[in-house]
Amino acid sequence: QVQLVESGGGLVQAGGSLKLSCAASGRTVSSYAMGWFRQAPGKEREFVAAFSKSSLTTYYADSVKGRFAISRDNAKNTVYLQMNSLKPEDTAVYYCAAKIPLYSENFYYREQSYDYWGRGTQVTVSS
Repeated sequence: QVQLVESGGGLVQAGGSLKLSCAASGRTVSSYAMGWFRQAPGKEREFVAAFSKSSLTTYYADSVKGRFAISRDNAKNTVYLQMNSLKPEDTAVYYCAAKIPLYSENFYYREQSYDYWGRGTQVTVSS
């Protein structure tokens, strides 16, 4: 079992950048396919980005493609979400999630697929 803790959220102006971290404990993140999701006020949680256990396959929501990048540092047992060119519509609570994949190249964009979740970190983008 793995425990996930997000950090790095905050208040930023439109056009700015933030880098979110998802620190894992209990097991190494290299064992998991990982994903980032977000939930804005009054909306359902939505997919943001994901990559496979091998990190060779990444997948992004159209709304963040070209602006966000997911990465992993196995030595630090941490997954990151680099967010650039932020927009007010990116305002949300951001969650990381983990799943032991069936195959190492599998990635998952449905929240129902994931087994473990962090508690989230708030990102607010002002206009």
